[in-house]
Amino acid sequence: MVSDRWPNLPDMTAEPVTTQQPEPSPEVPAELPATVRASLSPSRAADFKTCPLLYRFRSIDRLPERPTVEQARGTLVHAVLERLFDLPATGRTPDAAGDLVSPQWDRLVTEQPELSGLFADGDEQATAAFLRSAAGLLEGYFTVEDPRRLEPAERESLISAVVDGELLIRGYLDRLDVAPDGALRVVDYKTGGAPREAFEARALFQLKFYALVLWRTRGVVPRVLRLLYLKDAEVCDYAPDAEELVRFERTVVALWRAIEAATAAQDFRPRPSRLCDWCSHQALCPSYGGTPPPFPVRVATPDPLRDARTTPVPPGADE
Repeated sequence: MVSDRWPNLPDMTAEPVTTQQPEPSPEVPAELPATVRASLSPSRAADFKTCPLLYRFRSIDRLPERPTVEQARGTLVHAVLERLFDLPATGRTPDAAGDLVSPQWDRLVTEQPELSGLFADGDEQATAAFLRSAAGLLEGYFTVEDPRRLEPAERESLISAVVDGELLIRGYLDRLDVAPDGALRVVDYKTGGAPREAFEARALFQLKFYALVLWRTRGVVPRVLRLLYLKDAEVCDYAPDAEELVRFERTVVALWRAIEAATAAQDFRPRPSRLCDWCSHQALCPSYGGTPPPFPVRVATPDPLRDARTTPVPPGADE
């Protein structure tokens, strides 16, 4: 179903998109203004908006976080949907998607050995149940889209742009569709449940981030920002405009200034919310009686364009 949460939007669902393949976006543009000194991803920006202390834990302290089953399921489903479009259009069926689940999981575990620790050694039943749950989400995908009618222009691509002359913003697109008239549709897969206010705001922030990058690099405001909630087979569309993206750009720049100020003052305060229930660092949070570790001391100034605190989260990892 298509949500009426954001009404009066153009429907591009039934339009086959072109096979146009824009040149791949580099991780960092080949020529950056000399003034560029920092970069920011939507995930890290959203962390700071949600809780400045969470941003510090993840981006400055770089505390490890064990992957959860939910995150691993999201990464797996994203991987399958990316590979699904490698198949000929007529072969993009639910059965074909199901056949991709197990081999894609094997590939992910090989590339990310930490995923192997999600289930006890030899617990084949838990692993099988996990793979079935991923296949169930893929069934939800086929109820909201027909991939046989789509030829995405880009999948799981890293895009970037410079704003305010000194900030590089970048992130991964799940999918970019280009209609025959050149209109852009940004599609993001969500493997969680139907949108709730806190999560919906974060997801929309992420999509506006992508829309801003595309507008600044390609001169086109995306016609549709689309969230596909696979668990509940729900589609949420949003239509941005240039004026809104100008305001959003100011918000992103102001956010980075706030991050810089907090870093200089070594002052990242917790902001308790319902999202705390999912935080891996409650034991270190003052709101829960914990004490953060000493603020890291850098022996040398890191390259802000390569610093781990600004690396985008891999596709599906933040679902």
